[in-house]
Amino acid sequence: MIKRQWSVAAVAAFFLASGCARVPAPSAAPRLVPADAGWVTKTLRKMALEEKIGQMIAVRFTGAFRNADSEYLKNLESLIVKTKIGGLILFGGEVYETAELTNAFQKVARIPLLFASDLERGAGNQLTNATLFPPLMSLGASGSEEQAYEMGRITALEGRAMGIHMTYAPVVDVNINPENPIINTRSVGEDPALVSRIARAFIRGCQENGMIATAKHFPGHGDTAQDSHLLLPTITADLDRLERVELAPFKDVVNAGVRAVMTSHLFVPALDPTPNLPATLSPAILTDLLRTKLGFRGLIVTDAMEMAGITSSFSPEEAALRAVLAGVDIILLPPEPARVAEYLVTAAREGKIPARRIDDSVRRILEAKAGLGLDRNRLVRIEDIRRKVAPRPFLDQAYQTFESAVTLVKNEGDLLPLAGADPKIAVFSLSSDQGDYFAGRAFVAEMKKRNPEILGFFADADTGQEELDADVARSAGVDTVVFALFSRLTSSKGSVDLEPKHAALVQKLAAAGRPAVVAVSFGSPYFLRHFPGIAAYVCVYRNTPETQQIAARALFGEMDINGKLPVSLPGLFPIGHGIPLKKTAK
Repeated sequence: MIKRQWSVAAVAAFFLASGCARVPAPSAAPRLVPADAGWVTKTLRKMALEEKIGQMIAVRFTGAFRNADSEYLKNLESLIVKTKIGGLILFGGEVYETAELTNAFQKVARIPLLFASDLERGAGNQLTNATLFPPLMSLGASGSEEQAYEMGRITALEGRAMGIHMTYAPVVDVNINPENPIINTRSVGEDPALVSRIARAFIRGCQENGMIATAKHFPGHGDTAQDSHLLLPTITADLDRLERVELAPFKDVVNAGVRAVMTSHLFVPALDPTPNLPATLSPAILTDLLRTKLGFRGLIVTDAMEMAGITSSFSPEEAALRAVLAGVDIILLPPEPARVAEYLVTAAREGKIPARRIDDSVRRILEAKAGLGLDRNRLVRIEDIRRKVAPRPFLDQAYQTFESAVTLVKNEGDLLPLAGADPKIAVFSLSSDQGDYFAGRAFVAEMKKRNPEILGFFADADTGQEELDADVARSAGVDTVVFALFSRLTSSKGSVDLEPKHAALVQKLAAAGRPAVVAVSFGSPYFLRHFPGIAAYVCVYRNTPETQQIAARALFGEMDINGKLPVSLPGLFPIGHGIPLKKTAK
């Protein structure tokens, strides 16, 4: 073993120079296995209180290159060696840098570290050039359990190749509120049975291929118009509705063997009426409901403790203490983690936290690590990455998943597919985000490949009304206008809806009756509510290079369209609606 006084930076340099590790790493695909009870018991018995508390804390890191003298690496090393944290969470980075850092961090940790990341859309959700999948609502649109399984499988294989052991996915929230600003397309849809079916398949794909899956956000974040990154939302549903809708998928995935559940920063008075108490800090919700009633035996992890749903009412120390007492095993991203760990150690010594409460969580954490095989091999083989991350079959599978989600919601007068020889088309790329003027650049380029005479226009949230009016004037005389609609789903944004002046522009042209109006949603499927009179409406559920290419193919009849709405569009179309369209172009 490399001596503990080696720094993270030094270990990283060692790996770069030697390309090998003294602790052997597995060459075969990893598997979740029964934990070595002997190792767990022996390790737990030898742990001091400080080390036990450290195991219950996870902090962020980024898989980007940094020099060996970086204060960033030194700070992380201190948290691993001195605070004795048990895990790290990846937020963005590069493939090789991430793998080298996970190896380096593992080398300075006495107990193997648990690495996690928010891989809701595959490893490409966080890592440049890894395989990127569509959001879960796309799987809801295709209804394919096979695709869900493959998404989980590929996520696990790529993540484990880089040293990531756990994904904070799938989202099993049931999105029944069209105004939801933070779940939306991250959810499978609004039918609890559909959510359960797709989530179970994804979880099997992950866990049968060596990665811990995490069902989130318990007890359900789908029925809110507020973002818990900004405040503490309230779920007003009664117990009967909660059991039928929000809780049903969680019950199903727990029964199916999901190994982790993430809490939500929500006030749910039907489950715990304590005023303004987030579910994350509620013993009634986490211990009485999740552990006892639903019978969950895996890891309970918090959502990020730095979110305003927690920090608006609780100090980092008090929130961490309450979370542990509520039944949480791992506290994610507490502000000032070293100080929080010290506070929890003091609280435990003063008898504020029962020793058994701590030991129960640490045992579950050690069991998870042993089940991942980390007690035997904690390192990854850098030389294997080029073969294991983003091979062509993985990329093809992801593309097929994007493709099968395309949903044709409206097609009056059989406007679609568009005629390839018709020169009288204008394409407007409208982004509701600031600084995203060319959001639809690839889509416009793909459309022009099929018809070079197409007129292309761009606007974002900063574009003034005068410029929009001028572009409309320049498009006068066209037969068809295609609106490509973009609005990012990001934390703390507060909305995933359209910029009002963009919605008004689509509505105005639709009301005029000529030209014919087609809208393509590269995000929320609910945009149609603003302009129900348009002739054609297509949902692709996410803005990526793949969806921009696929959308153009779909509009020109170069592929079959078979997707079904996984949510209802209130007053317009029910869940399950979709117009099949066969490929017409050769």
